[in-house]
Order: sequence, then C-alpha cells, then structure tokens
Amino acid sequence: MPVAKPEKLPRHLAIIMDGNGRWAQERMLQRIVGHQKGVETVRNVVETCSVLGIGYLTLYAFSAENWLRPKTEVKALMALLKKYIRTETPRMMQNNIRFNVIGELTELPADVNQAVDEAVAKTAANNGMLLTLALSYGSRQEITRAAARLAADLAAGRITGDAINEELFSSYLYTPAIPAPDFLIRTSGEMRISNFLLWQIAYTELYFTDVRWPDFNKNELYKALNDYQARERRFGKTSEQLDTRR
Repeated sequence: MPVAKPEKLPRHLAIIMDGNGRWAQERMLQRIVGHQKGVETVRNVVETCSVLGIGYLTLYAFSAENWLRPKTEVKALMALLKKYIRTETPRMMQNNIRFNVIGELTELPADVNQAVDEAVAKTAANNGMLLTLALSYGSRQEITRAAARLAADLAAGRITGDAINEELFSSYLYTPAIPAPDFLIRTSGEMRISNFLLWQIAYTELYFTDVRWPDFNKNELYKALNDYQARERRFGKTSEQLDTRR
C-alpha cells in the first residue's frame, strides 16, 4: 500500500508508541520482549519516514509518568534505550538523520545521557530528517517549566509584559526550532494524548489505531498517512477560503 500523494506528506509526524507490554502479554511473554520488538518497529518507521522525505519525526519514547513503573522494568528500558541509541547512530549517519532529545534529561541515568550526547554530537551536521525522542517527557511539566523561565526573564527585565505572545512563549518550550506536528499517530487503541506535546498539537490531525506498536509495520504507516492526506486542514477557515480555484 504506497502513499497516495507523496507531495502531501506531513512535514512533522509525531507518534505515541503504545502497546509494547500488551503485545508481549498477549503472547505470554515478558513485557521487555514487547519493548525489544518495539525497537524494531522504531527502526523501520524511522527509515521509512526518512526515505519518504518527512522532515521531522517525534517519538514519545518514555514519559515522565513512566518512572512510576516497576523498577526492574524501568532499568531494562533504560538499558534498551542506551543500546538503541548507540546501535542506531551509524544508521542515522548513513541516512543523514539528525538526532534530538526533549524532556527532563537530568532524570536519566548518566550512561544514557552520555549515549544521547554522543549521538546528538555525531549527527549534528546531518541535514536530513530530524528525529526527536521524547524522554522523561511530560507536556504539563514542559509548559510549567516554560512559564517559570519566562517569569524569571520578566522579573529580571530581560523581557517586557507587552512582548509576551504565543510566539514568545513557544520559544521557552523544548521545541523552539521544531514546527508544530501536522499529524499525530497513537497505536494500541487508547484514545488519549497522555501528556504529549499539549501546546504543540493545537491544530494537529489525530489518528488512533488498535494495532499494537510492535505490529505497526510499513503498511500500517502508509494507511495512516493516506488517511491524513484525505483530510482537509482548515485552521479555522472555511473550505471555500482554502479553495483558491474559486
């Protein structure tokens, strides 16, 4: 199932990768096996998006709330994350992909942060797709942090009250240089946002599928992208205003 309109792809695709644990449990396997299988899906989706020409791909990899999971699972996830970053860095170099991370990185183990820093530095000169992993990320926390930083600058006189607008506030978020997502996919049947990019997705098209993340293959990605291409994005305008042929 190819993408119907290669010229009408989202500039920025965001994905909530859900269902690894349930995928494993349904097969009577340990949850970490589902996460390992999910890493294969990440690799395939990243490479497919890069080949398609999508400019920005943001993946919700580990939320701020995920720290509440059992310690053994969190430890295994951190080890898997470090392995993924180090293994995939050469692939990112081959595919001209630039690597980026958003979230409260100080919460991550030192060895994971080292792997992140190395991957970011090695891929910094690449000018293809920007791959962003959201790690220890929570959107409410991001917005609160942004408000606190803005308030500090206001109190210090670095900005004035009448300068505060949406554009200025956005510059205090984790994503000042990244356009808002055009399309957000969530796998595994849950129909909620789970504290992900709440500010940034104000006008994002949403897509929910029952497919577990480990089973989200290229055809499922194409299916989602074709659904996106069939939509009309009006941003508050009417269809007639968007149709320049009238």
